This record gives sequence, structure tokens and C-alpha cells, in this order.
Amino acid sequence: MASVNVYLTFNGNCREAFDFYKSVFGGEYPYIGTFGEMPPMEGKETPEEDKDKIMHVSLPISKETILMGSDTGGEWASNFKAGNNFSISVNAESKEEADKLFNGLSAGGQVTMPMADTFWGAYFGMFNDKFGIGWMVNYDDPAKMQAHP
Repeated sequence: MASVNVYLTFNGNCREAFDFYKSVFGGEYPYIGTFGEMPPMEGKETPEEDKDKIMHVSLPISKETILMGSDTGGEWASNFKAGNNFSISVNAESKEEADKLFNGLSAGGQVTMPMADTFWGAYFGMFNDKFGIGWMVNYDDPAKMQAHP
């Protein structure tokens, strides 16, 4: 069965916010990466002012819960609204479950990133459902995750 976590989006202060959350909850980041560390994508250049912004960070809160987040930047920054800067992140147990959840929840909504294999080794997609709620669906294929530590 899929697990559900909260994904927070910030406008340039993600590292500061997560360092604060870490000071309260404790723990360590299993992953924290910047937009500048992303591999180059054809036709997409990361603007200099976005290179130090957080592309993704995870902070385990409990055995079942992970607080995740990133900064916004580039063409996404104009959509940032404090108070609406979160999504529900669903981690599926299979590619088939990821597709089923993505297709079902996105029906009547707006797909912002179709399900696809990513450079970080996951099968991932994003959308806003027909009620305006932001969702992320992720499947970490164990075979691909071993190839991308």
C-alpha cells in the first residue's frame, strides 16, 4: 500500500526552513540537493540565481513519515503563494500502483509533469487534482535506486 507525506515548497528559504524543522524534530537529511547539482537537461539552463536553491530535501520525522521540500524557481516562481505551498506526496509500491494512483487522482485535473523516469532514478509525476490540490506520485524502483545512490 502507498504511503503519504507532506511536500513543502519555498521561495528561496527551503534550507533555512528545513534546518529549523531539523532543530525541532532532530534526525539527519538522507538527501539534500540543489538545482545547481542537477545534470544538464537539453534546452534548459538553470539560472545562476537558482543554482543554490534546494531541488529536494527529505527529513524523516518517524518510521512512517518523511517531511519533504524544495525551493521554487524559474517559471515556477510566479505560481508561488504562501499558504498554498504544499503538495501531498504519495510513494507507491510498484510502477503499476503509481500509474493507477496518478491516473485516478489526476482525472479532471491539470497534469504539470506526466509520470516518467527521472534522473534521480524514480518514476515520478505531478498534478493538481480537480479540487486544486497539488499531488506528487513517486515510485522508487529498487533496481534503479541501487544504480543511483
